[in-house]
Amino acid sequence: MTSVKLQKFMAETGLCSRREAENRIREGRVEVDGETATIGDRIDPDAARVRVDGRILRPRQQAHRTLVVNKPRRCVCTHRDPHAERTVFDLVPPSLRDDRLLCAGRLDKDSEGLVVLSTDGDLVQQLAHPTGRIVKRYRVRVQRPLEEGDIPKLLRGRTVEGDWLQFDRVVLLPSNSHPGCELEVHLSHGRKREIRRLLQSFGYLVKRLERFQIGGYRLRGLARGQVRPLRGPEIKRLLAPPRSS
Repeated sequence: MTSVKLQKFMAETGLCSRREAENRIREGRVEVDGETATIGDRIDPDAARVRVDGRILRPRQQAHRTLVVNKPRRCVCTHRDPHAERTVFDLVPPSLRDDRLLCAGRLDKDSEGLVVLSTDGDLVQQLAHPTGRIVKRYRVRVQRPLEEGDIPKLLRGRTVEGDWLQFDRVVLLPSNSHPGCELEVHLSHGRKREIRRLLQSFGYLVKRLERFQIGGYRLRGLARGQVRPLRGPEIKRLLAPPRSS
């Protein structure tokens, strides 16, 4: 259940401003489920029966908004964090801001790449919860070459600090100028800092971690720190199986 202040709900229906809503509540003109409302009451907009001057108020149906963010490092996936320099919500331009936006699967502060924000709670649940089985793809750089015998172990998984951690797929990427080793990791679940913790348990220190794909949607053409809305077909790709690579 999501509760909101009664005067906020009244304002969002378009009936009046919040201040005027408070005045009507004080005047005893508002009822919630047959009882006279008071200032400070909170309601579930989808369940409560609100009457003003005897007239039933119904929630205004608002179109959902879904955004894609190319998250930079040292940026956190929470609305507020007194210890963080900034959050992904700070990156959202004023024209796209919505206080209903939720983060559909977080990246830790030191990771970067694809993050989805949405006002659609069902979409957020599908993307973030393990039961959705939505595959996420990551590029990972570690400090030393991956030993061939460790790949099957990463796929079998192991318990780390009481959590069962396991990769769905590991692909070694061609070497480049960076020291160490680069690989691609696929997860269809995701515990807190799962990639970092599992690799560290085998003696690999993650130097860089970037998520570049969720489901069938691949991050392209968006600079680090930028945000843009997703269109309907793109949202559907988030929930689609990734194409084999």
